[in-house]
Amino acid sequence: MSSTPPKLVLCVIDAMAPEMLERAIAAGAAPVLETLIERGVYVPDCVAAFPSVTPVCAASIVTGQAQDAHLIPAMNWFHREEERYVEYGSSFRSAQRFGIARQLTDTVYNMNRVHLSPQTLTVFEALDDADVRTAGTTYLMYRGRHRHEPQRDTALTRVASTLMRHPVMGPRELFYADVFASRRTPCRSALGMPGVRDRHSGCVSAHLVEHDLFDFLLLSLPDNDWYSHKHGPEAQIQSLAQADLQLARVMNAAGGVEEFLAEYAVIAMADHSQAAVVGAIALQDELAELGVLGPARSSAGSRDNDARIAVCPSQRAAMVYALHASERDAMRASVVARALTIDGIDLVLWLERDAHEAPREGVISSPLHGELRFAPGGSVVDPRGVHWSVEGALDAIDATVKDGRLFTPAYPDALARAWAALTCPTSGDVLLSAAPGQEFMDWGRQAHVGGGSHGSLHASDSLGALILSGIELPEVEPAQWAIRDIAPLVLRHFGLP
Repeated sequence: MSSTPPKLVLCVIDAMAPEMLERAIAAGAAPVLETLIERGVYVPDCVAAFPSVTPVCAASIVTGQAQDAHLIPAMNWFHREEERYVEYGSSFRSAQRFGIARQLTDTVYNMNRVHLSPQTLTVFEALDDADVRTAGTTYLMYRGRHRHEPQRDTALTRVASTLMRHPVMGPRELFYADVFASRRTPCRSALGMPGVRDRHSGCVSAHLVEHDLFDFLLLSLPDNDWYSHKHGPEAQIQSLAQADLQLARVMNAAGGVEEFLAEYAVIAMADHSQAAVVGAIALQDELAELGVLGPARSSAGSRDNDARIAVCPSQRAAMVYALHASERDAMRASVVARALTIDGIDLVLWLERDAHEAPREGVISSPLHGELRFAPGGSVVDPRGVHWSVEGALDAIDATVKDGRLFTPAYPDALARAWAALTCPTSGDVLLSAAPGQEFMDWGRQAHVGGGSHGSLHASDSLGALILSGIELPEVEPAQWAIRDIAPLVLRHFGLP
C-alpha cells in the first residue's frame, strides 16, 4: 500500500534557477520551498528542452515528450503549410509586427488545439480519461477533455471576448487569466498582466483547495521569469520570495503547511533557467543578403517573391527555414557558412538526411572547435542511458568520453535535446544557440540586454530546480533528470501507465 498523499500539485515556477533558489532559502525568503526540500528530494540540475523557451518546455512538461513528438518547436517559428510565421509572445512589439489578434489566436487557441500534436496526450487528457479531477491555472499548455466558454462577466473580459470568442478544451477546472474560468471565484488577473499572474494563480488555487475541487492541479507561477527577464537572474531572490508566498497562500487554505502536505504531494519545478544578457544579435540583419522574409508579408498567399529564408529568433536560440524545397540543401549550406562568422553565436546545428529524406545524422558545429556528427545508436552512452554514435570534434560541446560514457556538463543532455529539435517536423533547417551573454533580437527589435534570458543549449539557462515531495520515485531514478520525466511521474502517482 502506497503511503503517498492521494492528491498532487504540480507547481511550475517559471525560470527558477537552482542557485537563486538556494540563495533565497539561505536568506529566509522561501520557507515553503525550503520545507518541501527538507521533506522530499531536491534536484538542482533538471534539464530543459532545447530551445529552452517556455512553449517548448511547457509542452514537454505536460506530455512527457520532446518536440519531435509534441511538435512545438520554438517561441517564434515558420509554419511551412500555412506559409507564415507563428509568434507566441516574444515581446509586445514583436506581437505588433505580426498582428496582436494573430499572436493571441496562435497563443491562446492554436498552440493547444492545432500546433500541439493530437497524437501526444497531455497529463490533463490522460487523467481526465481516468476520471481524475483535474485543474489548471494560467499556463500555455492546458489541453484536456472539458469544454470551457470564454468569460464575459466584466468589462475587461467583454473586451477580450471580441478577440477570444471560441471555447477551448481544458482540465475540469480551468482558470486562464480572466478569459476562461470554470466557476466564479473572487480572483482577477487583469487579463494576465505580468506581476499579477502569480497572485491570480495563488488566489484560484487556494479557492480550489478550500472547496476540495481537484485531485491534480497544475499551479503555474510565471512572474519569476518576467522579473528575471527585466532585472536579471540575480534578482530572482525577490521574485522567488513572491512565488513562495503564493505557495503558502495555497497551503494555508488547507490549514497550513503540515495539514496540506498530509493530503497533497507536491512537485515544484522550473521549466528552464535564465542567464544574464549583455549583448544582442540582430540575426535578421546578419542574414539579410540571403533574402529574409519579413513579418508583414508572412500571411499565406502574400509572400515576398525575393524572400528565400524565414528567420525565427527565440531569445537565446534561433531557427532558419529555407522557403523553397528545391534549394533547401544549398540554402542550408549558405546559412551555416554565414552563421559561423556571426559574433555571439555559440553553436550551429543542422540535420543531414539520406537519399530517402530520412534523418541520417545531426551536426553540431562550433566556430572555435569544429564539427561533431552524431546519431542514435552506437557504442557511446550518455548519462540517461541513451546510445549514440559520435564522430568529430567532441570539443564542440565540451564533451569527454571515458569508458564508453559520454559527459557534456556544459551542454547537459546535449545530443538527445539536439536530436529532438533537429528531427522535429516543424523545426527549421538550421538551428542556432547563442553564446553565454548573448540573445537573438526578436522581430520587434527587442532583447533583454541588462536582464536575463534563456533558450540555448548551454547549461547556464538549461538547468532548472526540481523538488519532489510526497512523490513515489521510480525504482531506478534517472542519472540526469529532465523535464520530460515529470508527466510519467504524475501519471504513475495516479496509478496510470
